[in-house]
Amino acid sequence: MFSSFSGGGSLRLASRCILRSSKSVVSNPSSQQQQQKMTTVMCRGRFDLPSRVSSISKAKTIRGNNKFFSSAGKETAKAGETKAAAAAKTAAETAEKPGWWKSPEFWGFAGSIAAWGMSGAAIYDSALQGPEVISLTMTPVLMVYSGLFARWAWVVQPRNLSLMYCHIANVIAQTNQMRRALEYKISNGEEEQVKEMLQQVGVLGGVTAAAIVGGPTARTALTGANLGVLSSIAAADAGPFTVHFWAPMSKVFISGASMLDLNRPTDQISLPQYAALTATGFFFTRYALLVTPINYTLSSVNVALFLSSLWHFSRKIKADYIDSDSDKQ
Repeated sequence: MFSSFSGGGSLRLASRCILRSSKSVVSNPSSQQQQQKMTTVMCRGRFDLPSRVSSISKAKTIRGNNKFFSSAGKETAKAGETKAAAAAKTAAETAEKPGWWKSPEFWGFAGSIAAWGMSGAAIYDSALQGPEVISLTMTPVLMVYSGLFARWAWVVQPRNLSLMYCHIANVIAQTNQMRRALEYKISNGEEEQVKEMLQQVGVLGGVTAAAIVGGPTARTALTGANLGVLSSIAAADAGPFTVHFWAPMSKVFISGASMLDLNRPTDQISLPQYAALTATGFFFTRYALLVTPINYTLSSVNVALFLSSLWHFSRKIKADYIDSDSDKQ
């Protein structure tokens, strides 16, 4: 009985509490506002769900499109980089390969071919012509000249191996020509002239050897002496203590020898030799301005060599082919 009463009392007490809570919610405006807010939020969440789904799908589409355009952009950028690399390579090749007018390789090769003609002329003369056509003035000069230019062709930039080899061959050929000429002079009783010639060759060879051996030491001493202009000249890349100076000077001797013999009898002029000297002077006039270091002395000397050799070459052509034909008629 007591338990049933107690249970009923508890039920009534719970009912009263619920009723009071309901009344307080109804009577309290702030609680009503909170409930409305909660309802609105729940409604918005329920009714905004499709739009949210649509937004998510749009975002996925945009991401997909971005991915597509990103791949296409990468491919476009890669193609652009390839074209730029090709253009840069073409420009580099064009810069590395200048035209023939500015190419030291072209003029150096042409000059070496002309120099090979000079060596070939000496070989040709020794095989097919008598020793009487050999010039004892020109031959020793050519020996020294080729010796110096063999060294010059090795140290100049760009290095010219073809020119070096041809000058080594010319030293050998001209030495043989000198031997033939001296034997011819001795056989004709001209021993005094031979002795004088050998003395001149000895002096020239001794001066050349002293310059080659002592040049670097003298250059170092003068450069470190702080003598102003003199020290600057000594330190120059193509200064008087380098082969870049003495190789052109040997061509001065060749030009001088040609000029001293301007009235030389044409029957003593070697046509192949002077044809080679004329071509050498022509090509080296330009070649000397394209090498490193630039050699203005060599260029000017080759102008003189070209003119003097062309003079003898023209006289020989005139005597052998023009005047002789006129006499026959």
